[in-house]
Amino acid sequence: MRNDMRNIMLKEMKLSASPLSYFFILFGLMFFLPGYPVLCGTFFVTLGLYQGFQYAREANDIEFSALLPISKKDIVKGKYMFVCFIEACSLILMLAAVLIRMTVLSDSAVYRANALMNANLFAIGGALFAFGLFNLIFVGGFFKTAYNLGRPFITYIIVVFLAIGVLEALHHIPGLEAVNAFGFDHIGLQLVLLLAGLAAFLIMTLLSYRIACRNFEKIDL
Repeated sequence: MRNDMRNIMLKEMKLSASPLSYFFILFGLMFFLPGYPVLCGTFFVTLGLYQGFQYAREANDIEFSALLPISKKDIVKGKYMFVCFIEACSLILMLAAVLIRMTVLSDSAVYRANALMNANLFAIGGALFAFGLFNLIFVGGFFKTAYNLGRPFITYIIVVFLAIGVLEALHHIPGLEAVNAFGFDHIGLQLVLLLAGLAAFLIMTLLSYRIACRNFEKIDL
């Protein structure tokens, strides 16, 4: 079983994926940009994944996968594994940017004068939450038909930008200024919010995966 999943993952990475899915990982570095809503970087990463799903659909990837000696559940699992792999790669870049901004650049005037969300551990938690929304709404929505991409992606766009707007606005609410901490200020709160984002990501992804498996089993390919 372990070798089967390894082979499925390699198929996703080498045959099914669009080059844009890999290129758009670099948008994780948007966490370095001052005066810019850094969480928009998560949207661009998921846009690359969307292009990958579109590329795979045009290449009849689902039909090809169905002809392989694997279960429908494994086809779904392969897609989720690849999506999470790309998200994890971008999160590494985001975390690197955050750690540099929290240490070397913590007193930089260009970041101190930033009216938008700072790149701290809360921002990483927000990125995890945004990725969880993508997995729940778009990836889960795709497996309702294993073909239609437009409606779930548009729904995801609306929801994720609403979420980004709320997260960006939180530190402007009296009493919530600490969520926009610089460096290691309020580190306990930052860690709690990071873990909350991770928990939300895991819950949404696992829930989406289970629903996707159930829906995909009902589709007659």
